[in-house]
Amino acid sequence: MAILHCNWLLKNQNGCLFIWGETWRSPRVNFESNGSGDIALHPLAMTSVELSEWLHSQNMAITNFIQKPQVAMPAAGKAIATTGRTRKAASATEISLPTHSQIITLPTYIPEGSDKGTTAIFPVHSASLGENTDSPQYLQPWRVEGFCLNASEAVKFLAAIPLNAAKGEDAFLGGDLRFWSQVARWSLDLISRCKFLPTIDRESDGAFAAKWRVLLDSAVDGTRLERFSANIPLVCRTYQEEVGTGEEFSQSLLYVDFPTEPQELLLGFLNSTIDAQVREMMGSQPPMEAKVIASLPSGVRQWLQALTSASHIVNADAIEVERLEAALKAWTMPLQYQLTLKSLFRTCFQLRSPESGETDWTLAYFLQAADNPEFLVDAATIWNNPVERLVYENRTIEQPQETFLRGLGVASRLYPAIAPSFETEYPQSSHLTPIQAYEFIKAVAWRLEDSGLGVILPPSLANREGWANRLGLKITAETPKGKQGRLGLQSLLNFQWQLAIGGQTISKAEFDKLVALNSPLVEINGEWVELRPQDIKTAQTFFTTRKDQMALSLEDALRFSTGDTQVIEKLPVVSFEASGALQELIGALSNNQAIAPLPTPTGFKGQLRPYQERGAAWLSFLERWGLGACLADDMGLGKTVQFIAFLLHLKEQDALENPTLLVCPTSVLGNWEREVNKFAPSLKILQYHGDKRPKGKAFLEAVKKHDLIVTSYSLLHRDIKSLQSVSWQIIVLDEAQNVKNPEAKQSKAVRQLEATFRIALTGTPVENRLQELWSILDFLNPGYLGNKQFFQRRFAMPIEKYGDTASLTQLRSLVQPFILRRLKSDRDIIQDLPDKQEMTVFCGLTGEQAALYQQVVEQSLVEIESAEGLQRRGMILALLIKLKQICNHPAQYLKQATLEQHNSAKLLRLEEMLEEVLAESDHALIFTQFAEWGKLLKPYLEKQLGREIFFLYGSTSKKQREEMIDRFQHDPQGPPIMILSLKAGGVGLNLTRANHVFHFDRWWNPAVENQATDRVFRIGQTRNVQVHKFVCTGTLEEKIHDMIESKKQLAEQVVGAGEEWLTEMDTDQLRNLLLLDRSAVIDDDAE
Repeated sequence: MAILHCNWLLKNQNGCLFIWGETWRSPRVNFESNGSGDIALHPLAMTSVELSEWLHSQNMAITNFIQKPQVAMPAAGKAIATTGRTRKAASATEISLPTHSQIITLPTYIPEGSDKGTTAIFPVHSASLGENTDSPQYLQPWRVEGFCLNASEAVKFLAAIPLNAAKGEDAFLGGDLRFWSQVARWSLDLISRCKFLPTIDRESDGAFAAKWRVLLDSAVDGTRLERFSANIPLVCRTYQEEVGTGEEFSQSLLYVDFPTEPQELLLGFLNSTIDAQVREMMGSQPPMEAKVIASLPSGVRQWLQALTSASHIVNADAIEVERLEAALKAWTMPLQYQLTLKSLFRTCFQLRSPESGETDWTLAYFLQAADNPEFLVDAATIWNNPVERLVYENRTIEQPQETFLRGLGVASRLYPAIAPSFETEYPQSSHLTPIQAYEFIKAVAWRLEDSGLGVILPPSLANREGWANRLGLKITAETPKGKQGRLGLQSLLNFQWQLAIGGQTISKAEFDKLVALNSPLVEINGEWVELRPQDIKTAQTFFTTRKDQMALSLEDALRFSTGDTQVIEKLPVVSFEASGALQELIGALSNNQAIAPLPTPTGFKGQLRPYQERGAAWLSFLERWGLGACLADDMGLGKTVQFIAFLLHLKEQDALENPTLLVCPTSVLGNWEREVNKFAPSLKILQYHGDKRPKGKAFLEAVKKHDLIVTSYSLLHRDIKSLQSVSWQIIVLDEAQNVKNPEAKQSKAVRQLEATFRIALTGTPVENRLQELWSILDFLNPGYLGNKQFFQRRFAMPIEKYGDTASLTQLRSLVQPFILRRLKSDRDIIQDLPDKQEMTVFCGLTGEQAALYQQVVEQSLVEIESAEGLQRRGMILALLIKLKQICNHPAQYLKQATLEQHNSAKLLRLEEMLEEVLAESDHALIFTQFAEWGKLLKPYLEKQLGREIFFLYGSTSKKQREEMIDRFQHDPQGPPIMILSLKAGGVGLNLTRANHVFHFDRWWNPAVENQATDRVFRIGQTRNVQVHKFVCTGTLEEKIHDMIESKKQLAEQVVGAGEEWLTEMDTDQLRNLLLLDRSAVIDDDAE
């Protein structure tokens, strides 16, 4: 992986966008104190060849944005970079685009102490910036190679950067690139609002140039400029000018410019890109008719031509240019303060409501601080102090009267109604009729703000976009009195409504009085509010036809409480209050910490951790209300245990009236049965799977005798009719991401099943995957997020395509009540977890694996029975290896080149768990004792997961090994998964970046496995470590696992130093150990 960077360079007159790439290599660079002082090449920066190739691989070929050749810049830098991977050097024949060399000052580690005049320094990888580190960082100049784009090309390139570039697949976009892509979009917005002016500037060589220049005269754009300036990444300000070659620069190695001012960079970018885009839009078309142009003075004609042509130069004599400059200055005089961007104070207009008994409104004049809207200087103070510099409340105002008058002049052109007030010698305010005041609020205020002036409206009228102060309904709701049984989203509530405006309720009679006033602005209890004609009509229609037909469901109440639904019967809902049990429900849904933890059920064999008690209580709470629940805790936090405790709680409360159906991947069917029998033996569980599963009446009879029926997604759509014949109390989806595609057979089938309560269990962060989120929520609470098309239009497209944060916030508030997700890193969770969690992952055998297993056991036992001594022991060890290979995957035992043709439950489960690891941005090690299995697994997982994966085994060279470990441990974008052979990777390595360890096949010696685990669980590990040990049920793996677990304390002495102890068994013991338990076989094709 790599990270793409860019920055705007203020070069010459026009500037350019410099693009470079960063990858991972060993970042060490050696400097000799007596060296030439040349600035070193950044060891992590790509060469121009690497960058060009990588851009093509990402379908971001930079040539798509290049229209004309550029002038090549010479590359420099002789410092030696000791890198773990070889840099591809650029040559004239290899690269089609001229390259540019640039010096950037970047954070760098400089270790204390040096050896014989040589210092080793390490630039910080950009993805690691902000991480806590013990090593001090310094700013150090580095040289990087890249490409330059002119202003026109730069906008095209930046506009192609996706707005929602915060997802994993767009992680190659650097923060500086994202920043400039946002500024580029601002430039497009400015052009769409015609925020640019034509100018004439004198160049450094004395020539005159015609240019289009950005106009930031509105308060909105001024604020944007301040925010962009405040949030510009520091690296954008530390690009260096070339420092020359004279003696005074011999120490250029340590030379660092002061950071460029953010506004200088931003204005340089905006001016250059807007100039280029306006010229392109105008093209070769003349700005006006030929006759009109012909009648203009020569200087003006030359200027207009220079504004629309490729050349900026105005070819006119000096006298004509001076006249043109004077005319332009006079024309832009009212905007000069905005153009210079030095206006710390602006003229402000405050609208005041009528005094008691009066009808006219007052528009008072002030000076307002640009950085603090509450700092006001009234007109009387300004007129009473005719000074160049006014000190007022510890702030200095330059030329207060001139600034004030300038603003009044701009305002009078935009709103002539205030002009009569200027007839007085010292104007301080003007009077407006109610209609003029309404016109000011609706049509004038935004124009004044857009021209850089301040506006203050009465608080009750200031929220022009919101509905809080509009005529609407105030609704109070509660649950129905005396209703028995659980509610659902569609359950109707008791409610009362009242008309409200400006936060105050009014009766029908009061409403009629307000309408009779025939004024758009009305006063209610001392507050002025807007009464819109459309709202009046809607309210009158509501009174006459609809008020008795209103109904309010629990779903409506939840929407009102999250601010999603804002209209009922076309009237805005301006206030919503819940009371009684409904208030408790909404409070608990918005804050799940308010739900009391569920005590561990009496029959539960084990102890729930505090957060697990809260999770079980949350499920119980939502079950009482009949609202679907998605338990989305991180992998390893015990979702299975929480659900089992919840189900046992229902049984002990005699609330389990009907059976529960649990649907899970085939690979974990056996796991569920084991976990239920282990933690809640009083729960009766039936595994509904395989060709011997009960059917028809036998199935119905069997269901009645069990509390929990476990089946697989693959069987769901095949047996849908049988499953529909049962009245289920609860339906649970384990690994609920399996229904993320709503068109898949299993997704359609699961929606056809009826139940009073639905649960989804998933370890992936569903809130970041909108398609998955809709599909799961639509299963849990059908219709709550609308149909798929509505969801796509309302949420998915605005969020995924345009990065709309308002839609994302709204969606999160809607789904948050139904999703409980705790992370391992949460402060109140991590204290409940042990430093190391060991979990056994039980997987069945596919039919193909079972057949091979049975065949090999039967053949081998016949041969072993007739053998003796060393030969017999060797045959037993060979048999064990074959059976382990079959449990891993048939392709490994059959010595095939790929894993495509066969199935393995173990591999399927590993893939599912690794997807969760990647979704949580965790890192994992996978241990196997078979190098040939690692060679099969690496390409398969890379294809399935779309990520680079390392494989370290005995034949890995020392150099490759060091590079793998370096990248895995330190590269911010390095491969998150490493496969290791137990012998090559089991000792001597430090891989503490991983927090998951998978023992895919087992070495039946706990000491050896613990030694491998300790690659991760050692000094330097800052997170909880999860160890996953894979075991195939019904095979020797399960039986040996159980033997070791039952003798855990003695295990190391019992099993010795390897697997030799197994060879000492007699043939009958061996047969019992190896015999396949057919009930553990999973066969997705069984009808």
